[in-house]
Amino acid sequence: MQQYLQLCQRLVDEGVWIENERTGKKCLTVINVDLEYDVANNKFPLITTRKSFWKAAIAEIIGYLRGYDNAADFRALGTKTWDANANLNQAWLNNPHRKGEDDMGRVYGVQGRAWAKPNGETLDQLKKIVDNLSQGIDDRGEILTFYNPGEFDLGCLRPCMHTHHFSLLGDTLYLNSFQRSCDVPLGLNFNQLQCFFLLAIVAQITGHKPGKVYHKIVNAHIYEDQYDLMRDVQLKREPFPSPSFAINPDIKSLEDIESWVTMDDFSVSGYQHHEPIQYPFAV
Repeated sequence: MQQYLQLCQRLVDEGVWIENERTGKKCLTVINVDLEYDVANNKFPLITTRKSFWKAAIAEIIGYLRGYDNAADFRALGTKTWDANANLNQAWLNNPHRKGEDDMGRVYGVQGRAWAKPNGETLDQLKKIVDNLSQGIDDRGEILTFYNPGEFDLGCLRPCMHTHHFSLLGDTLYLNSFQRSCDVPLGLNFNQLQCFFLLAIVAQITGHKPGKVYHKIVNAHIYEDQYDLMRDVQLKREPFPSPSFAINPDIKSLEDIESWVTMDDFSVSGYQHHEPIQYPFAV
């Protein structure tokens, strides 16, 4: 929690105003941020200076792990995070590759589970990683990447948190996650939970102990219509202690995640928080 607030304060103190062409808004921006999440000691990085709806964050990344490409599937899991980008993004609405309502195109999980090869076949990056780690193999390339420049025109949004690199030291699993762009008030609230969850769940299904996540953000920013709420409300609040996160121990494989897992298989305990803050979302 403290590192999140330190980043927010850094943005207020050191940020530079940059025009954002996609949204038409100005962003207060800093370059290069390094965050760590202690999964081994279950320090769940859930924001306490405002109420955070953590289930939506977990539902979103489960949708990625399942390779979903439709906002309706994400809603069925319990998150509406893709509704706007699938249905309100004018550039995507005008894109001839869009298949219709709720279609997201070839973004995130599609790339992770069905990367298109030149010969017409697809590559399941996640299954390769899980298979290797389950056998105790780390080939220094246990990398899950959603970033495919050759198919940017086939999806509604370029990936922000684009690459996850797993590393095995003995029986402890680590994760380095890389993010090109981060809306700190809204996006990071989800992203840090997803990094934590990704290491925790992959460690569990491959039979390893989780270590730490190292999260690199290149461009961290606050939109102009979020600035006052961040400076005058959230940064004035005292944080509470970190809560704990639990995963159903019956989840033992990638197939379990793909088939029967729901949000009821996860829980948070000891979550104290301040009142919600309604930050504007930029499409």
